[in-house]
Amino acid sequence: MSFAGAAATVDFEIVGPETAPVILALGGISADRNVCGGWWNRIAGPGCALDTDTQRVLGVDFLDGGRAADGRPERTVTTHDQADAIAGVLDELGVSRLHAIVGASYGGMVALAFAERYPERLERLIVIGAAHRAHPMTTARRIIQRRIVELGLETGRPREALAIARELAMTTYRSDVEFVRRFDAGDIEPIDSYLRHHGDKFARRFAPERFLALSLSSDLHAVDPSRIHVPTTLVAAEHDAVVPRAQLEALAEELGGPCRLLDLPSIHGHDAFLADTDSVVHILHDALAGDLS
Repeated sequence: MSFAGAAATVDFEIVGPETAPVILALGGISADRNVCGGWWNRIAGPGCALDTDTQRVLGVDFLDGGRAADGRPERTVTTHDQADAIAGVLDELGVSRLHAIVGASYGGMVALAFAERYPERLERLIVIGAAHRAHPMTTARRIIQRRIVELGLETGRPREALAIARELAMTTYRSDVEFVRRFDAGDIEPIDSYLRHHGDKFARRFAPERFLALSLSSDLHAVDPSRIHVPTTLVAAEHDAVVPRAQLEALAEELGGPCRLLDLPSIHGHDAFLADTDSVVHILHDALAGDLS
């Protein structure tokens, strides 16, 4: 389904009984509206942590700013723009208040922006691997990734450049601990194959302008934690190089409402919300049932 707002059309998907409470699930920049049958199918669905037998699970496609003639985004998109688009989807569905938003990575940034701007429309917030602003080192890495893609656009090799940018991103999404366990020191070929696989897979289904828009949106993200009064669960993934635990500690201290900070044990770093299903399920069951007020 789609919602046509003032600036763009937002595609969305909602699964579950019509009278059930609604949970919005938001993932990283490569996530889309297909939550239950797609990017989080081990977390959302019948009998899962986000149980579509008793809850309605909503997924949306992120806005991406469109495409200009030179292959770059037409306009800048912020996490608050995403929040406004989601509010429009809720209006279309007749949903006045969400039971929860579960947001991970970029989706966690959007969730924080929504909680800041629309507190009356949200009962609780669960944020995995996202903070109130981007870490400076993470921004530095994303700047390099965007420059690679821009160079690809300028030289007529955008897909190859996008693949390389994604390969670089994989070295931050996954941890050094995982790489040590996965690969033998000095054996280059398996590492090269791993990176190329993920880069090519991403480039086949993602447009350069969409990557540039959402990457920049991640770096422009900024919310005022003191204005977020919704009961919040923050989740810090072990070995996360994109959003270090110290950032979440700072966010927890500054939030204006009740909050708790939980740890997600993992060797997978920032991608733990995708790779460590059992641990994520346990956290979500606890966070959705707990009372932080």
